[in-house]
Amino acid sequence: MKIVLLSGGSGRRLWPLSNAARSKQFLKILRSPDGEMESMVQRVWRQLSAAGLADECTIVTGPLQADAIRRQLGDEVPLLIEPEGRDTYPAIALAAAYLHSVRRSAADEAVIVLPVDPYVDDPFFEKLKELETMLDQTSADLGLVGVKPTYPSTKYGYIVPEAADGSQAYDRVASFHEKPAEAVAGRLIEERQALWNCGVFAFRLGYMAERIRRSGMPVEYAKLVEEYRNLPKTSFDFEVAETCGSIAMMVYDGYWKDLGTWNTLTEEMGVSQIGKGTVSPDSRNTHLINELHIPVTVLGLSNIVVAVSPDGILVTDKEASPRLKEVLDAGQSPMYVEYEWGTSRVLDYERIDENNEVITKRLTIAAGMRTDTECAPRREKAWTIVSGSGEVLLNGAPQTVGRGSVIRIPARQQIRFEAFEDSELIEVQTGSPLREEDVQRWSYTLGSAVI
Repeated sequence: MKIVLLSGGSGRRLWPLSNAARSKQFLKILRSPDGEMESMVQRVWRQLSAAGLADECTIVTGPLQADAIRRQLGDEVPLLIEPEGRDTYPAIALAAAYLHSVRRSAADEAVIVLPVDPYVDDPFFEKLKELETMLDQTSADLGLVGVKPTYPSTKYGYIVPEAADGSQAYDRVASFHEKPAEAVAGRLIEERQALWNCGVFAFRLGYMAERIRRSGMPVEYAKLVEEYRNLPKTSFDFEVAETCGSIAMMVYDGYWKDLGTWNTLTEEMGVSQIGKGTVSPDSRNTHLINELHIPVTVLGLSNIVVAVSPDGILVTDKEASPRLKEVLDAGQSPMYVEYEWGTSRVLDYERIDENNEVITKRLTIAAGMRTDTECAPRREKAWTIVSGSGEVLLNGAPQTVGRGSVIRIPARQQIRFEAFEDSELIEVQTGSPLREEDVQRWSYTLGSAVI
């Protein structure tokens, strides 16, 4: 049995702590059993390891999230990196093609796909082991897990079973309802024993390979990577689940929650304050999360979330937090990014005129690490070494630098920095447009990633 974890997301629902490069699953705001702070992806990986499933896992993610996964889970974690985000069906097809043509897994190999960020108790992962048995006993092409609802939520999709008496260990699926109104959700639960769809899919590899062929996509991994950017953006639910004629499901009657809003996340944080600041005693059910070094004070405000990061400041009533995605600027570039080699934080941005922008960044590079090699055709850079030492490779020419060194990097020149010790750089970029997608990057190490 193989496990595929999907790690994606735009990072907007838990703004400003999350962004396109640091989605919610990487925020270290949950309490682990040993009292340390951990992220959702670290929690899930720990639970998979405890269930003996981690060795069979592959994580599918995008280029912006790959470094964050390696930083939190280690260099040996197996990654498949999408050339770009195309929604869940292409991502699952990419994993299936990899298992089929690279790993040479058998056609009858059971594959289980799940999101990388469910908040569940440990028995959930033991339940996943039953999915292969369910596929055997029901001869279904697709298997799902339904969670018994605790209330008529409008945030989740619902699975309606054919039988509503619960007399069978596994049931057939009659229909799906995607995020219904509260009254409709209540009727589905009461009259048809509907279950929350937790986004878990199980199938035989041969079945998915055939679906990929029928979609007009190559089942050979290398060819699929070449064509990936041209694939239509479509979800696995729409492309497969809603068109599959043979679907079985099993019920999970344990704890499950999607920590997709500030309201639901703060219910599981375990602490009410992270970072520098003060929350007055009369501020009840209020959470403060501050990633900056400036203090934040909250006085006499209850049932709110205050979140502060380089990307911005959020002050929201908890019940209103699900509306956050509606008001954000989708085009905002991340102000803070974690890489395998260190971090990048935007300190200042100024647009002087149509042809001239200035961005100032603070880069930290860990000892023994190298930045990616970069080339920017429309901007010039200057690096000032604030602390530490290392080697700069500018267009192939090495130069040893230390505190106080200044390196000027013309446009269209390749640059890389290797740190001899923990180092800090101030980077000033000038030019236009200063967009991340205009920068070419080459990673010096892929760890165990497959690209």
